[in-house]
Amino acid sequence: MSQNLISLQLTTADLSAIDAALKTLEDKFVGLIDLSIEQRSTVTKMGDKSEAFCRKAVEVLGNNPGVLAANYSLAEVKRDLAAFDALRPRLVRVEKLVEKLRDSQMALGSDLMTASLEGYAYLKVAGKGEALDTARAALSVRFNRGPRKKAEESVQ
Repeated sequence: MSQNLISLQLTTADLSAIDAALKTLEDKFVGLIDLSIEQRSTVTKMGDKSEAFCRKAVEVLGNNPGVLAANYSLAEVKRDLAAFDALRPRLVRVEKLVEKLRDSQMALGSDLMTASLEGYAYLKVAGKGEALDTARAALSVRFNRGPRKKAEESVQ
């Protein structure tokens, strides 16, 4: 083969352990939510500059609880900040892992496609007269484009 970006072999035990770890994550992150598309577009967002503002606001409000309305829960705001801080490093780790998973799957797909095209080319050349006509025809379906319209018909 002319390309082998990745060689990955996961055993049944590896996959079982991975699935168990994912199940543990799903169970422990039971409080996570899914926002709807509409919610994502309309929710107030906190960027880097806004984060500094929020941290300072929590500090100032904590030092001056008497200015808050009775229904304002400073304790909930502090819990939100603590949870925000707890999620961040884990999110970074999971995002890195997801990126590696995507890159590895892309590399595996590329290796598969390259090897399949290379093997198909061998089949087309060396497979003639080897009783492989049916198999070669089945593989050729991937390259069938159907009839093309004439250039002048598509311009009109």
